[in-house]
Amino acid sequence: MTAWSTVLEAARPERVGEVSQVRGLSVQVRGLEGAVGDVVGLDGTDAEVVATGEDGLRCMPLGPIAGLTVGAPVRRRGGQLRVPTGRALLGRVLDGLGRPIDGRGPLHGASQVSLDHAPPSIMGRDRIDTALPLGVRALDTLVSVGRGQRVGLFAGSGVGKSSLLSMIARGTEAEVTVIALVGERGREVREFIEDDLGPAGLARSVVVVSTSDQPAMARIRAAYTATRIAEAFRDDGAHAILMMDSLTRVAMAQREIGLSAGEPPATRGYPPSTFSLLAGLLERAGTDRQGSITGIYTVLVDGDDHNEPIADTVRSILDGHVVLDRALALSGHHPAIDVLGSVSRVAGKITTPAHRANAAALRAVLAARRRANDLIDIGAYQAGADARIDAAIANERAISAFLTQPLDQTSAVDDSWRRLDDLVAAFGGVS
Repeated sequence: MTAWSTVLEAARPERVGEVSQVRGLSVQVRGLEGAVGDVVGLDGTDAEVVATGEDGLRCMPLGPIAGLTVGAPVRRRGGQLRVPTGRALLGRVLDGLGRPIDGRGPLHGASQVSLDHAPPSIMGRDRIDTALPLGVRALDTLVSVGRGQRVGLFAGSGVGKSSLLSMIARGTEAEVTVIALVGERGREVREFIEDDLGPAGLARSVVVVSTSDQPAMARIRAAYTATRIAEAFRDDGAHAILMMDSLTRVAMAQREIGLSAGEPPATRGYPPSTFSLLAGLLERAGTDRQGSITGIYTVLVDGDDHNEPIADTVRSILDGHVVLDRALALSGHHPAIDVLGSVSRVAGKITTPAHRANAAALRAVLAARRRANDLIDIGAYQAGADARIDAAIANERAISAFLTQPLDQTSAVDDSWRRLDDLVAAFGGVS
């Protein structure tokens, strides 16, 4: 019976479609049935169905399509994409489709799962009540991040988002780290893995890479592959951290796909599907009854405009945002975190009253100093006019030393809180 089944299966005719049009980034296919999300095989690469209609399937390639012509055969690959998961992936570098690219051979012992996965149910999410130390002094004390929280790093180009991400990757106390490098320059990937992450960091990490020269669909898939790998760790009871650099380039890739699929452009050329994709992707991080995913996403702010559509949308979805300031970066203040512009929406639930009081005291002194900047710069401020400004001026070096940190240095969370206690005590009771 088995032999006959094999013979019959081999003799079953295969439905083959053909390329009817190659236009821009998309490939039109006729003569083949399929649903949105299905994978089809082209000459030399695969493609994913992004739209269907009376004129056939509109597909976005997952690889280069140089040489593809009208009439080329198209075959169904069967179902939607599947990706590897599990602890066999630790220490490995994968492409956007989950294939190893580190030259260390195939993956052994990894489970294959569907790329699609539902986010945790609303009532099935555990509350965020435990802090997750990141090893960055300014973040652990003034913008405290909780286990299962989703945070964005917002900044213009060249302000230090990737550098801060590498500090977190080395210093975090999360069990597992999943890193998605989406739309990055190819030169930077190896530098990040070898210099910033290092052998010890890579050993407990999974790195998913899709560089800027790869097709838009491959960049989108890298974001989903990394998220799905992190979800599998969470389902196994782990507390993982998912770091994505950058979420803006994911949105840009979806803009390419949406416009190629015929969607109307909306704000700054982004089609509606971009904003629904961001919400769906970000909601998959967080807590459930088994474990947690702490999501840290970099957001490239176009022209340093923090109200541009992608930044504004992402900020409204996330549980907190860290703003990096160009002026601070240019002055040599690293990491260039604008403490007053940064917010953690769960900080009040994961820190003690004493810690919150000290953090508020430092914020108040920093705010007073900022308001008086012009007066101080021209020498018009009179000592004694405001106790907070006096404290800021008297402790300027100590405050700067607390807020800055070498890129290769990790700060233990207990030491960070102790240093904040000492700093606030030096203010002489000002709060």
